[in-house]
Amino acid sequence: MAELNSKDKSRALHIYLILSALFISSLVVSNLIFQKFFYWDFFGIYRFEISVGILPYPITFLITDIISEIYGKRKANQVVTAGIFASFFSLLIIVISEYAPATNWSPIGDTLFTRVFGATAIAVFASMVAYLIAQYIDIQLFHFWKKITQGRHLWIRNNFSTFLSQFADTFSVLFLLCSFGKISWELFGGLLLSGFLFKVLVAVCDTPFLYAAVYALRKKFSLKPAEELNFE
Repeated sequence: MAELNSKDKSRALHIYLILSALFISSLVVSNLIFQKFFYWDFFGIYRFEISVGILPYPITFLITDIISEIYGKRKANQVVTAGIFASFFSLLIIVISEYAPATNWSPIGDTLFTRVFGATAIAVFASMVAYLIAQYIDIQLFHFWKKITQGRHLWIRNNFSTFLSQFADTFSVLFLLCSFGKISWELFGGLLLSGFLFKVLVAVCDTPFLYAAVYALRKKFSLKPAEELNFE
């Protein structure tokens, strides 16, 4: 653990709060927009058919990897816990809003509001179960590979931890949504394959961003390879 002076501690905390805010907003938004599905023809090789909720979700794994690498496992677990609280709090607000009767001049009436956000409770529950499984797997595996490689080969722990955790996440959330009747079981296999392949592709593509962020933070706080910040 690298000891910091008061000025660097303040900077480290500020960066941690920014990363946490990006993490939480990405997580909450992914739960709110999941009911729209889109397709993406990947250079004629494969046609992805996935929820738009998947678009901000990989950002959460990139951020926890950055936090894990620079701030350590404890801080990564803290932001995961904060994300759970934020998701359930957003659910509470949506439920209250759904029960509040719309005026006759409201641009968005009760029926449309329920149609858009009515499945949010199930989505948040399914997402949180999958999220807990995936994120804790990701953090544990990240630090496992970090120990095995003695802090070298960042790409190994970034990708190998993310691949397994993303499969667990995709499988869990689709299984629960199908079980609750929000998605047809006939779509399960195709959505699982599309969702997992898309997340793997994003995980590979975000590796340079992880390297850039880790390099910048290590340089800023004069950290040695595998060294973590201590600003308690």
